[in-house]
Amino acid sequence: MSNITSDLPEFAKRCINLAQTRLGAKAVFATDDFFAPVERMLQPQPAVFIPDKYDDNGKWMDGWESRRKRGEGYDYSIVKLGLKGVIQGFDIDTSHFTGNYAPATSIDACVSDSEMPGDDAVWTEILPATNLQGDTHHFLPVSSDGSWTHLRVNIYPDGGIARLRVYGIPQVDWSGRDKSQLVDLAATVNGGRAIMANDAHFGVPDNLLAPGRGLNMGDGWETRRRREPGNDWCIIALGHAGEIEKIEVDTAHFKGNFPDQVSIQAAFVDWGTEDALISQSIYWKTLLPPQKMEMDKQHYFEEEVQKVGPITHVRLNIHPDGGVSRLRLFGRPTE
Repeated sequence: MSNITSDLPEFAKRCINLAQTRLGAKAVFATDDFFAPVERMLQPQPAVFIPDKYDDNGKWMDGWESRRKRGEGYDYSIVKLGLKGVIQGFDIDTSHFTGNYAPATSIDACVSDSEMPGDDAVWTEILPATNLQGDTHHFLPVSSDGSWTHLRVNIYPDGGIARLRVYGIPQVDWSGRDKSQLVDLAATVNGGRAIMANDAHFGVPDNLLAPGRGLNMGDGWETRRRREPGNDWCIIALGHAGEIEKIEVDTAHFKGNFPDQVSIQAAFVDWGTEDALISQSIYWKTLLPPQKMEMDKQHYFEEEVQKVGPITHVRLNIHPDGGVSRLRLFGRPTE
């Protein structure tokens, strides 16, 4: 199995998929989804092909597929994002769609407080009309600086898309929150994101910050077996600067492959680029000294957490390698 992040563009490595169903994303409309319902386009698992599977309308396809258009116009769907955010790029995936993929697409975006944008919604094109190929991942960057809640995915004139991934940076409104209360500052729903890791062979570090406990061993961050000195690590940007008081490290489902120990370093970073964090993170302050891990267990730390002041980033170290399901960093937001 190759490293699952090795071939991804930078925007896909350092941003989260804002169209995750576990964050509340949903397809709210489609002009047509006769052959395959539009909801399948957002499913988290990779698309599959089952040769002999048919339903009442024809060949079963794992994605969104409209019928063959016999008149003017084109089909489109509307997707409500799980989190409002600045979009950096898309993965428009036509896996297993060969003679039935959409030949071209464009994507518009808007901001709406409703699940389904009204007729007065102002749509802005953020991805111009782009040709597609069959059975291919199309990683397409976006230059828009706007923050969006909904997308309109246009396909010209009809056909299928297996999966849609919307890579972006969440924009969370903290203005109305009680900042005296403890909150998980690393959670995806609060704007936290994993921005880099030395290895993500079996599971990406963004899973660490997802809602709820891990569903299985694949729903976490897991590295390959280390065969050289050192340890594995990932760097996480908090959704808001804050002082951490309580930490949870969950090794749910990791039994023969959990880390021997976990430690966390932290810093307040307001300079440079994300690339510069790697070398600097070695010298960050210790937020959590090395702690022994057990298999398939939620580990809670409070007295062990060091007072390091306000921070914006953490480096999670696993010694020497292995898998962690979830990381929770509970703290009080600071200015």
